[in-house]
Amino acid sequence: MFERFTAGARAVVTGAVEQARRTGSRSVTEEHMLLALLDRPGGSRTSFAVTALGLTDRRASVETALADAARRGGLTKADTDALVGIGIDVTEIVARVEGAHGEGALAGDRKDRRGRSGRPSFNRGAKTVLEKSLRIALGRGDRFIGEEHILLAFTVIPGVVADVLAEHGATHGTVTRALYGDGGAEGQAKAS
Repeated sequence: MFERFTAGARAVVTGAVEQARRTGSRSVTEEHMLLALLDRPGGSRTSFAVTALGLTDRRASVETALADAARRGGLTKADTDALVGIGIDVTEIVARVEGAHGEGALAGDRKDRRGRSGRPSFNRGAKTVLEKSLRIALGRGDRFIGEEHILLAFTVIPGVVADVLAEHGATHGTVTRALYGDGGAEGQAKAS
């Protein structure tokens, strides 16, 4: 599959590995991949779309929203709202857990305190993004997997990254229009 990746898509993957290393994570997550994609320099169709959608200017807000979701144990905003609807205060639960076990106790990926060397592995979510980007590329009839396919994959996989992107105005529809204009829907396939 990786032989189909463009130089930009490969840079997103290696950037995600660097994001994981920089934060001391044991695994590369879809959040690391999104931040690596947002850090890509301009000049590509995807960087234009990301800028047009305002994500470049709001990168710090995206990063904060991802960190907040991690503190909630990966619960999406919709999950949190649903729990509030039945009387469960997620903020209070997080505060109690962090009070007993330290800040970020629910984040899931504990930092490696032994200083393990080597490359962090890709978690299930990151692998799913890569697989979905392949399906999207095939559905569009593309012979390559580019940054644009990775960005579209983020928007169609339910979870924290899709929610954070949607909160920042980057839904599947808006991303598709930013990448391909109004004609993008013709060749588009959500590739289930």
